[in-house]
Amino acid sequence: MPVVPTRDILARAFAERYGVAAINIVNDLTMDAVLAAAEELKAPVILQTSVKTVKQTGLDVLYAMWVEMARRTTVPVAIHLDHCPERDVISACLAKGWSSVLFDASKLSVEENKRQCIEVVAEARRFGADVEGEIEGFKRTEDMTGDEAQHVQSLDVVVDFVRETGVDIFAPAIGNAHGTYKTAPTLDSQRVTDIVEATGKPVALHGGTGMTPEQFSDLIARGCAKVNISTALKIAYMQSGFDFMTEHPGDFDPPKIFTAQHTAVKEMAKHHIRMFGSEGKAW
Repeated sequence: MPVVPTRDILARAFAERYGVAAINIVNDLTMDAVLAAAEELKAPVILQTSVKTVKQTGLDVLYAMWVEMARRTTVPVAIHLDHCPERDVISACLAKGWSSVLFDASKLSVEENKRQCIEVVAEARRFGADVEGEIEGFKRTEDMTGDEAQHVQSLDVVVDFVRETGVDIFAPAIGNAHGTYKTAPTLDSQRVTDIVEATGKPVALHGGTGMTPEQFSDLIARGCAKVNISTALKIAYMQSGFDFMTEHPGDFDPPKIFTAQHTAVKEMAKHHIRMFGSEGKAW
């Protein structure tokens, strides 16, 4: 199974109420490890790239890596540009072949966000790609004050945004944040249900690293078809490298540390795929 549209992956997950792991990769090793996990568990998966990764690796190089690795997979896969406020980067990724993009204009007014998002959706459609939208930014966990779920737009504003822009998936703020939670976050799960029932669209869950299995299960059942994981990959990648060098001081053979890191990232991805209920959901 080669690359498929993000909407196809999420439509099945949304209908059957399982979650698809959308994992932020940082290089070729992590890209291969996540794909290997999905292949082993026969699960659909979305690989996400940050703006930083696109710029550091280079658009052409990153996409060439993706094409070559995705070619070897037999499960449904898609590549997504995460949290991008830069229209030129979005345009470049869409033209190159990204499956979907998140236009992050959360720092703009809702009206300006909507105006530009309509343009992004129109552009994406020309390439057969999909768009994720958001109107409320996500804090870092270290900046949380405990009342995040209270500072959100009304349901009417969200519904209007989704309908007017035509986005394929919406990312709401429900008390979630990026980074590592010190304790399980307090989430407004009902808001997911309200948005899904009012729009008929799947929801993207951001800030997933550190949520409890019960929180994941509840939110996925409510319509969170796309579940983002970023920090967990970074921890697995960096910690496994540190552990290897600690256990093998003076061993400077790169393939050995790469093997340890690949294994750690693959196991991390498998853990989340199983937890989200997408194991065996490939078609």
